[in-house]
Amino acid sequence: MIDCRDSEAMAAFWTALLGVEIRNTHENFIWLEPQREGGWSIAFQEVPDPTPGKNKIHLDGYYPDLDGLEERVAALGGRVVDRQLIDGFEWRVYADVEDNVFCFGHPT
Repeated sequence: MIDCRDSEAMAAFWTALLGVEIRNTHENFIWLEPQREGGWSIAFQEVPDPTPGKNKIHLDGYYPDLDGLEERVAALGGRVVDRQLIDGFEWRVYADVEDNVFCFGHPT
């Protein structure tokens, strides 16, 4: 569950990014379909005051085309926050439409 100010905007960003559909909605909640059978599902809870400060948890994933993903994230309203290359592994830190950070990377 991710607290947010606009659950519809967050669901639109993440469904497009992950290639999934919305599974269920109820009042201020939206649950997404998992990417695969038995996988985790991301959900959004609309709250008037999301927790301030640094995220205590963020999502990481593998993606082979970071330049393409960077363009896709920007087109969906997100942005790149940082680019890193350490010991044969490249990753980028992104932010979604509400500045929640997440990372995608791959070995170089």
